[in-house]
Amino acid sequence: MAKIPMNSVYATGRRKTAIAKVWLAPGNGKVTVNGKPMADHFKRPILEQIIEQPLEVIEGKGKFDIYATCRGGGLSGQAGAMRLGIARALVKLDDAVKGELRKHGFLTRDPRMVERKKYGQPGARKKYQFSKR
Repeated sequence: MAKIPMNSVYATGRRKTAIAKVWLAPGNGKVTVNGKPMADHFKRPILEQIIEQPLEVIEGKGKFDIYATCRGGGLSGQAGAMRLGIARALVKLDDAVKGELRKHGFLTRDPRMVERKKYGQPGARKKYQFSKR
């Protein structure tokens, strides 16, 4: 993993079963995920947009270097976890941005999880075909 600067701020984000540890440091906008550039880890551009949303709201795009480690879940969950981690780190840096980030919903942990599969069924809600005779 890339060397994290001493003046960085740490925060954790979670989404579905993904966990993202995020370090935010003053810089020129470089984003590193699991030791790789963001474009190599998150293949779809929409996921990169999700990650950068908190920075766009406070007009801080290009002002911070982001170092993150993502574990668990899929790419979509990891992107959501990183977004929450970045928003929390921004609040630690400057408490004045908290209201703006909260207004856009970036400081709220998304509680939605996959519903568990039940016994006697092929899935969480789906049922096997009913046979009358």
